Order: sequence, then C-alpha cells, then structure tokens
Amino acid sequence: MQMLVSTARLILVVGGLGITAISIQAADPSTAQSEPSAEHLEFFEKEVRPLLAEHCYSCHSASAEKLQAGLRVDTRAGLIEGGDSGASVEPGDPEASLFMEAVRYESYEMPPKGKLSDEQIATFEKWIQLGAPWPLEEAPETTAAAPAFDLQQRKKDHWVWQPVQSPPLPAVQDRAWPKAELDHFILSQLEQNDLQPAEDAERAAILRRLYFDLIGLPPTPGQTAKFLNDPSPDAVSRLVDDLLESPEFGERWGRHWLDLVRYAESRGHEFDDDALNAFQYRDYVIRAFNADVPYDQLVREHIAGDLLPQPRLNPDDGYNESILGTGFWFLGEWVHSPVDIRKDEADRFDNMVDVMSKTFLGVTVSCARCHDHKFDAISTADYYSLTGFLQSSDYRQVRFESLEHNRRVAERLAKVDEAYRQRVSGLVRQYGGKLPEPVALPAAITDLLVMDYQTLPREQFMQDGFIFGDSPRRAGDAYLDVSEAEPTIRVASHGSAISDPLWNGLQSLRETGMQNRSKLKNLPRSGRTLRTPTFELTGERVVCKVRGEGHVVVCVDSHRLIAGPLHGETVQAIPKNATSVELNLGRYLGHRLHLEFTPKNDQQLEVQWVIQGSAEQIKQAKQDAASAFRNRDNASEIEIAGDGAADAGLGAKQELAEQLQQIAIAWADERELLRSQIMKPSHTAMAMMDGSGEDAEIFIRGNASKPGDIEPRHFLTALAGNHPMEIKSGSGRLELAQQINDPTNPLTPRVIVNRIWHYLMGRGIVPTTDDFGVLGQRPTHPELLDHLATRFHDEGRSIKRMIRYIVLSRTYQMSSRVSPVAAEADPKNLLWHHRPPKRLEGEAIRDTLLALSGRLDKTMYGEPVPIQLTSFMDGRGRPKVSGPIDGDGRRSIYIAVRRNFLSPFMLTFDTPVPFSTMGRRNVSNVPAQSLILMNDPFVVQQARQWAERVIEDFSDPRDRINWMYESAFARQPTSQEIAVAQAYLAADHGDSELDAWADFAHALINTKEFIFLR
Repeated sequence: MQMLVSTARLILVVGGLGITAISIQAADPSTAQSEPSAEHLEFFEKEVRPLLAEHCYSCHSASAEKLQAGLRVDTRAGLIEGGDSGASVEPGDPEASLFMEAVRYESYEMPPKGKLSDEQIATFEKWIQLGAPWPLEEAPETTAAAPAFDLQQRKKDHWVWQPVQSPPLPAVQDRAWPKAELDHFILSQLEQNDLQPAEDAERAAILRRLYFDLIGLPPTPGQTAKFLNDPSPDAVSRLVDDLLESPEFGERWGRHWLDLVRYAESRGHEFDDDALNAFQYRDYVIRAFNADVPYDQLVREHIAGDLLPQPRLNPDDGYNESILGTGFWFLGEWVHSPVDIRKDEADRFDNMVDVMSKTFLGVTVSCARCHDHKFDAISTADYYSLTGFLQSSDYRQVRFESLEHNRRVAERLAKVDEAYRQRVSGLVRQYGGKLPEPVALPAAITDLLVMDYQTLPREQFMQDGFIFGDSPRRAGDAYLDVSEAEPTIRVASHGSAISDPLWNGLQSLRETGMQNRSKLKNLPRSGRTLRTPTFELTGERVVCKVRGEGHVVVCVDSHRLIAGPLHGETVQAIPKNATSVELNLGRYLGHRLHLEFTPKNDQQLEVQWVIQGSAEQIKQAKQDAASAFRNRDNASEIEIAGDGAADAGLGAKQELAEQLQQIAIAWADERELLRSQIMKPSHTAMAMMDGSGEDAEIFIRGNASKPGDIEPRHFLTALAGNHPMEIKSGSGRLELAQQINDPTNPLTPRVIVNRIWHYLMGRGIVPTTDDFGVLGQRPTHPELLDHLATRFHDEGRSIKRMIRYIVLSRTYQMSSRVSPVAAEADPKNLLWHHRPPKRLEGEAIRDTLLALSGRLDKTMYGEPVPIQLTSFMDGRGRPKVSGPIDGDGRRSIYIAVRRNFLSPFMLTFDTPVPFSTMGRRNVSNVPAQSLILMNDPFVVQQARQWAERVIEDFSDPRDRINWMYESAFARQPTSQEIAVAQAYLAADHGDSELDAWADFAHALINTKEFIFLR
C-alpha cells in the first residue's frame, strides 16, 4: 500500500496483524539537496559513483572527448537538469526519472555496449529513491585535470590521523559540579557559552537509566526499593559495580557488538542458507564482555585469534576462546553458485574489509575499492593491500572445544613418533644398512607438478586438525603399521601426507541447521582436512595421486557455498581402492584455487602429489607414472642393505627383526595410550585458518575481471607508512592485529571510547560512530575524546572500567529537562547541557515485556530459538520451523537472525538489517511502533500474562497498581495516576477481572515512559 503526502513518500508495509514497518523518504525534485547522511554518501561513493565512472563518464562527463546528448553525469546538477531529452533524474522518484528508463532499456538503451546487470540497475534505483545523495563538491572543469591524490596532505589536514593527546583538565568556574574528570570538559564548554548544565536527574531515573544501559532489563520493584532507600553516598557506584558483574551485562553489550559485525545466522541471497554455527560467535562475544577481555586482546582475537601462540582459554572448560573471534570475518552474505566466481570473492572481501575497517578503525576503507578515496587519506593500494590478508586466509568449521586439548596430544604424538623413527634409523645403521631413498618422479610428472609432499616445505604443510601429523611423511621414514594382528615397522617408499588412524572416531556436534543446501554439509571435514598450497590453474585437468577413500574439494577463489547447478565439479569422491583422482576444471582457468582432502570416516587417505595440464599432457603423465611406479610398493619392511649385508648373515637379520618387533610393540603401546587421551566429540564454529601467504592484485576501477599491479600486504599508509609489512609466514594477520593495536595508531582507541560514549549517552562525541573521516561529523569535544582514549589505554583498555567512569560522571547523571535558554542557544544539544531522553531498542522493549510478565527465561547461550513466522514472511529459504510467539521466553539476543526473514517487531524498532557495520542505529518515531505495541500478538500475550501475575500476587487493587508502576517505570504512581487507573479499571472490559487488568497492562505498555529513558 502506497500513498503520497506532500513532497514525501510514505511507504507502509503490511505485516501479520497490521502495519509492521513504516518509513518516510524525502522526495526533493529540485537540484538543491538537503544535507545527505554519511551512510547515504558512503553508498554513493561505494556503489553509485564507480558505476557512473565505468559506464557513463566516457561519453557524459567533463573528461569526455565529446559530450554526448548534452548530458553530464559527473555532477548531481547535470543529472537532474539533464541534456537534450530533458531532465534525467527526479530525486526520490526512480519511476519518473528518464535515467532509469535508459538503463532499463525501456526507451533509450544506455550504456549502448550492453545492458547493466539487474543488481547494478537496482543500485541506481535505490540511489534515486534516497534522493540522489551527492557530496558537496565543485563540478569538474572540462579543461582542468583532476586534482592529484595527495595522501600525506590529506593526513595532515584531517584531525583523525593526528596522534592522541593527553589534554590537561580545562579550568571551570563551578568547581563543585564535576564528579569525574570528564565533567570538566563538558562544563568548560558550557561555561564558555554562558550555559549551565541541567540539574541532576531523579534517583529513580538514574536507576532505570543504569539498568537499561548496562544490562538491558528493568529493575524489579524490590531492586528499586533497595536503591531508593539507600542514602549512602556510594549507593550508585555499588549499583554500577553489581550491574557490571551481572551476566546480563554481556548480553546487553554483546548485542551492541553484534550490530558492528553484521551478525546473522543465515547467508541471505536467494535461499537464505545457514551460516553454520554462527551462534558460537555470539556466545563468545557475550562471554568476552562479561569477562572484560582487554580491548586490544579482543581486537587481536578478531583479526588473528587462530594464530595466537598462547590463545585465551575458557576458564571453566579450557577450550580455545580466541579462535572464535575470527568468526566475525565470515558473518556476511554468501551467494550460492555465482556465475562470476572471482567477482563474488571480490564482493565478499569488500564486505569483510568494510566491516573490519569501520568496526575497529572508524574509516570507510572500502570506498577506495574502485579509486583512491574521494575525501580521506586512503588509497586504492591501501584497500587491496588489506584484501591480501584475506586472500591469504581460509574458512573452516573449527573443533574449538577439543582444539587445544588435542593439540597437546598431537604434540606428544609427534615427539613419540619422531623418537621411535630415530631409534629405528639408528638400529638399521648399527647393522650396516640404510633406509631407502626417494625415487625421482618422471619428467612427465615434474613438468606438470603443482606440489609434491616429498619436497613440500614444512611451513607450507597445512591442515584443519591434526590427523595428518605434524609434517608430511618422507621417503625413508619409518612408521608403524597396525593394520594386521601384530604391529609392524615399515618404511615409506615415497613422500606423502597420510591420515593417522589413531584419530579415527572424531565427532563434530551440531553441524546442521535449518536451511543448508551445501554439497559439503555431509562430509566429515571439521578437524579432518588436508589443504594444499594455493596455485593458479593453468591446465584444464588436475590429477591427484592418492590412496584410500574420501573426498577432494576444489576451493576456487575461496567459494564454499556450493549449491545449485554450478560448480558441482569442485566436489568429487575418492572411491575405495583408487590410486588417483582426476578433476576437469576447465571453466576455472586463470583462477586461484587449492585442494582440500578429507578421508571417509574411519578410513585412511594418502596424498602424494598433484599435477595440472591439458588433457593430452595428463594422459601422457599418467602413462609414464604407471610405468615408473609399477614395481614400487607404497611401503616396505626393514631389511639390511649395503656393504654390511654380506657380513651380517642370517643371525644378524633375525636379531634385527626381533629388536624391530620389540620397538614396534613399545611404539604401539605408547600410541595407544595417547589414543585414549584424544577428545573425540566437539562442537564446531566458523573460524579462520591460515592459507598460502599472497599479495593481492589491484582491480582496475574495482573490476575483478581487470587485474592490475600486485600490491604487497601492509596496513594503512597514513598510519604505517608506504612499505610492505614484514611478515614472518602465512597471511600476516597477526602482524596486522599488532598494527591496529599499536599505541601510535590514533584510530583504534578513539573509535571504541566514542562507541561506549554513544551507547551510554545516545550520541557519540563523534556522532558518525562508524566514519571518522571527512564525510563524517567532527567531534563536538575533541579534547574529551582524547582524554577518554588516553584513560582507556592507561587503565588496561578495559571496557567495563570506561563504562563505570562515564556513568558515575555528573554528565551522565544530568536530568533530561532542558532550560529554554539552553534550548535556544544550543538546540541540538551539542554542548551536552542536558541528557536527552533515549528510546529503548527493540530488544530491550521485548525483553522488558518478558520480564514484566514473568516469562523471561534467563538461560544463557546455545542455539538460536527459531523466529516466529507470520503468513506474510514468505519466499525461498523460508525456515521449515516457526518458533513460538514469545521465543520460549529467551532474551532477544538468542532469537534467530535470518537475513531474509527478520523479525517485523525488531525492524519496526530500528534493529539494523545485517549488511555492514551499524554502530549508530536509526531512532525513528513512526506510527508503526504504536501500531505494533497495540496489535502485535506477542505484546498482547505478554500484557495478559503480566496481568495474571499481578492478580495472583496481590489482592488489593491499589497494591496492584503500585506494583505495576514500580515494575514498568521504577517509581510509584502519582495520586492522579492512581485515580485514572481506578476509573479505567472500573469501566467495562469484558466478562472477567483478567480482561480489565490485561487492558490496563496493555495501556501502560503503550505509554511513552515505557519505551523511553528519562
């Protein structure tokens, strides 16, 4: 249903029981534009300007050799005024824009070389719908060259790149007002503008403010009474300490963090496939906030938690917490069966870089994907240097619970095996023999060789788990064979990576979800996968020399959501008794790929080498290999050979055999003891693992099909200089984390303290919390920002200590009442002369309803509760299971977040769509919110249960009214409110007492005080 109101477009989306979402979008038909938001400008720079530059500028810009049709598209005014055919763009109205007709090929056909993709056309449509936002910039001159990109000058000119200072406390006239040092910075600016801060808020208001800001739940009447009746001067500080130590703190602040990392449990796109075990990351975040993990450690765990030499262990169960942080990289959207697989990877990397840079650095690095950043000191080279870290890394489902325990077992096993190999080697030498040496591969193989485990450097030996040992087995290595009745020592006749049966029986728990169409879902890969180094495909066929049974997966350009008609050839079974497996990969010529080998459950798999070439080359190579290895066994028993053989005699041989058998028995016993120590069941979670260290190519204008120069991996040039990063090995993410945390980097501390201030005060010192760049807003109190950043560093980067510091300040505890003088002098409250009222988020509103009704289940962690589906929530990928209306009473953070089936309740109250970082939620005030509080079945249900609770607990109507006000508002009702309530309850509400009290509860829920903090 749509209708126009004046110059605004009012869009109503009809949901399950009425209107569930509403938005108002300005439609400004003039060439002048109101100040666009930072988010809209970022959308223009990332999505729209690159399309205009690539497809339109050659004919319709100042740089065109001849301007076609009198139309310029390199300025907003040019697009709106149009050319020979008249106005081109009507801001806010795509359907009335000639530009849209042209790109849709409905009238003119632009660009003439071929129609844009549906996705690109939708980008233009969205941009025009937003009002065609465009930065305020001078139009390019036809005869003038484009200004040079001067990164160092931009760094010098903008505040955010300057070092964090430790400013002295400013002098204030009213020395009695400040409670905390930060108050000096607020009061100083107020006094300079002849303004006074608001009076202190009432204690009840402070109480409710603290409860919701710190744990996201209302105080109970008992908690309210305890606090309000406590006259001690440290009552507030003790309350703050209690709330910070509450387990609900992590749930509240964890939800803030999930907004930053675009948390979701499905992939979106067409079928909304599962993001397997995403909830493990959510639980990790909650635990981390409750444990007050130092922020630099939290950053380190997110960027490179899989690479830490001493990971943080769960204090109760001893499992690896750090590796779970890397799951944030993979929370984005994934496309199944993309046609352009390289572009798909580029888009995924773009989202990953975007989220990382906004979350931790507060800058929009991904705006430099297609060109040097239009405004900030960020180059295209910077952007692609960061994608190199991602190109050098890989995805896995990590067995995090058993990882460290089994790592210790694997380390002991490696020492045991190496010790016995040395004993065998020494014994053979003692008897005058020697172990066999490797036989050279035929030229037909070496000419096509991708990798050979005989010669592969140990640092390039990669696996998820430990079942393939700590290194490849080389020709001549002794090993234990337990396949027969008696253990036997044999010697490898060739190099290979081979799975160890000692690890048979590993079990991964809960690897299936609600919507998982992936062809990989049933393969037992977690902790059981061998990975080859990455290589470029130059031949259409790839052949792997193998023995055993299992699967090989070809990971092309890091694509893993293999479902649908494309890319099925990248998953191939290795049948029993196979000696090789051949893959036809002609469609991927020129792409980067690696192979992943997984043995079948309780089966052994061995990989020797991999070659690639044309069909003819592969045929010849297989024939030559068959001839070269015809008389060569995979393994042999120990025999004496060499000069000492003649003198040794049969007795010596018998003696050697007996000693070897004794060694074999002892070796088998030690291995069996280690087998009993293996932790076989484990939950899994999405996480990173290192791949081959690679530098990325710069894509010309962001086009993945037009690669340019290689850009070495490094951090942002403005912060770390213009030189490659010194990387010891692998991806370099550990070194990247060190530079993000470097004390000389001014972005990281400023961004996080600004976020904390924003969540507590309702607006950041830098209002654009995710963009500290030129397009963002400047800090209202720059010295205060640096004061907080300095204190944050000096106090161990503790988030809880920073929260405590702020909430115990006079600034935080100011009243929301504003004086007329201050309102006139500073209408936007930029100077913080009062604490503005703050509307609760959707999660807090929902959790409050559950708390009041008595239905709240405070169980923490675990798999998400399925979302309750209305009949209007339909489409491909619709979950097979609809959850209960009240979500089993669980807090909102535990309700499933499925990208294509988001909660109408949450969306109405501005819970963000999980696409990219959202550090500052929209705070709308629209009719749909009132409608949903009146009509939503969940709200009606909870109001009735709240009424049932009060009727059961209290017999006196006056006591009931008092208790309900205390529960909802943390205060006693006024005499007038009691009178109104009594009159309301005395009216006709149906046949029962419960109906009357349910209506009264519902009326309280629909008050502004219920969803706002004073």
